[in-house]
Amino acid sequence: MTEPSAEANESRTGSGRRRSQSRKRARQAPPVPRQPATGLSEERAIELLTEGTLEVEGRLVAASNATLYCMARYDGTEATCVYKPVAGERPLWDFPAGSLAGREVAAYAVSRAAGWDVVPPTVMRDGPFGPGMCQLWIDSDPDVDIIALSRRADHVALRQMAVFDAAVNNADRKIGHLLPDRSGHLYGCDHGVCFAEEYKLRTVLWQWRGRRLPDRAVQALRKLDTALGAELGTELSGLLTRDEIDVTRDRVKILLEHRVHPYPPDGWPAVPWPPL
Repeated sequence: MTEPSAEANESRTGSGRRRSQSRKRARQAPPVPRQPATGLSEERAIELLTEGTLEVEGRLVAASNATLYCMARYDGTEATCVYKPVAGERPLWDFPAGSLAGREVAAYAVSRAAGWDVVPPTVMRDGPFGPGMCQLWIDSDPDVDIIALSRRADHVALRQMAVFDAAVNNADRKIGHLLPDRSGHLYGCDHGVCFAEEYKLRTVLWQWRGRRLPDRAVQALRKLDTALGAELGTELSGLLTRDEIDVTRDRVKILLEHRVHPYPPDGWPAVPWPPL
């Protein structure tokens, strides 16, 4: 089994992705994508990830959990993807064993239901090393300086991601988890430590703390609240515990009630380490 190319290895970081850090100005991203940068429709991408054969081409050695770089092929279509088998998850003291893959899929479901589209198409499936999460690979734009991007307060899609993180209680939003693709759309990755019942928001995106939520965010949260009480709640029941789903809806309702970006939690690190 070979390692992915240098270009591939540089495009993701943290628990799954690394990218080159060109010091050029980050470009403005549109708030909603039409389709993944691969050219696949979202429906086609989900079909490919779910039904396709997976061929492991390498391993992302910097990841804290087993993260495999694969080629998915189905019905004449192929695309690269990331496969994280449950068997390769390292135990964590604050999350149930074997639950990280399901949380990644749940994050995609929430992103899709609210219309945020910040998580690449993601499914749970069986693979070469057993059941796990499979997510479409996003080639990030090497001309975007992600450090500069993470500090911006005028970027619509980045602010949208901050609201998403608050809703899912993301405990690990690092700079390296930002994936601006070549079409200008901003994705995020590595959502395995979301949906904790205890408030654990840990992120590099605190520039809007205490500021009023944009109307766009309020509309998305209303849509998410409705979905959580209906089909999304049912979908998440196979991925999260009932208490985690209930607390997620409580967070959404609190965000709608106060309509401000949250502040860092007390007694919990506000920024993941390392932040990149």
